Amino acid sequence: MTSGPGAEPLTARMHRGLHRARIGVRKAGVDYFRGDGSDWIALAALLLAIPAIAAGTLWRPDWIAPTALVLPVIAGGLLLRPANLLALYATSAGALIVEAALLGPYAAGPDRVTPGTVLVVAAVGLFGLLIAQFRSRVGVPWRRGGTMLFDLRERIRVQSKLPELPRGWHREMALRPAGGQSFSGDFVVASRTQGGNILEVVLTDVSGKGMDAASRALLLSGAFGGLLGSLPPHAFLPAANGYLLRQDWDEGFATSIHLVLDLESGDYELLSAGHLPALQLSAGTGRWEEKSGEGPLLGVYDGAQFDPVKGTLRPGDVLMMFTDGLVEAADRDIAEGIDRLTGEADRYVVEGFVGAAWHLIEAVAKDVNDDRALLMICRDA
Repeated sequence: MTSGPGAEPLTARMHRGLHRARIGVRKAGVDYFRGDGSDWIALAALLLAIPAIAAGTLWRPDWIAPTALVLPVIAGGLLLRPANLLALYATSAGALIVEAALLGPYAAGPDRVTPGTVLVVAAVGLFGLLIAQFRSRVGVPWRRGGTMLFDLRERIRVQSKLPELPRGWHREMALRPAGGQSFSGDFVVASRTQGGNILEVVLTDVSGKGMDAASRALLLSGAFGGLLGSLPPHAFLPAANGYLLRQDWDEGFATSIHLVLDLESGDYELLSAGHLPALQLSAGTGRWEEKSGEGPLLGVYDGAQFDPVKGTLRPGDVLMMFTDGLVEAADRDIAEGIDRLTGEADRYVVEGFVGAAWHLIEAVAKDVNDDRALLMICRDA
């Protein structure tokens, strides 16, 4: 049906209108769950739920107890802003008063509104209000908070990903946070510089562990990632040390080991800032040798110097870098842990080290309550 020559058909206008409505609803939903939209939809739904629950309580108090009003109160604490939350609480209090008046005094029998019912609903409401005020102060709604943490975790994971290496080289990395958490105080930043011929890798262990160190590790990983490749290799650790000192953290030190590897010749330099030595497996002798530069912890004092140690990775050689959580535990010292690590790593010499990093953490320090990171650079035989 049309209204004149060249007019748009009615069905087309209806389809376009439905499409606009669908897009609008979808956008409102996305904004809501991102924390950008209004919470009036949640407020309206919860305000309607309260009289429905009260009616159910009056109809079948044995099935829907008066304390069921805590359900919208809990949901409101998670979904609503503090101002709207007060309106929800006022409605809940009114529903309790109506239930108490119609069900009769609590001494007359069970399934009544008792002082305990009022205390439970009030206590849940108080905790919900505290949570809502905390969210409001932080400025990150709960709907956006989980997405934000997930996004941060994925950014750390992507930033810690080692670049692809040319043919003849292989890299392995595994990182396991303390307590099975998603965030760690250990992190890796890496880059191929000078036209891709040089691989620079920095493994850092921030003081603390798990979530306590994760926020500082997140900040440092971004800063170190920006410095790496932007400065000459020997200037990286002094710049990182200066950056850490400027933060003026109470527990602000960190250890780092910086590998600068020539992917054509296999020659490398290792610079260390108080970090554990790296281990190099020589294919010719089958032995592991410690390789470590000289330098203090990052963030301890200004003007620190970091002296490199040089080496070469020949065909079949492996260079392994790790954090102290992998080799140190309450019931063993670092030397014993390193011996255990090299003993387990020897099992992969014949088969190759593909997929070995994660299995080595499982074998050497599976249940250690500390952050653990292991990085391996292998040159194919």
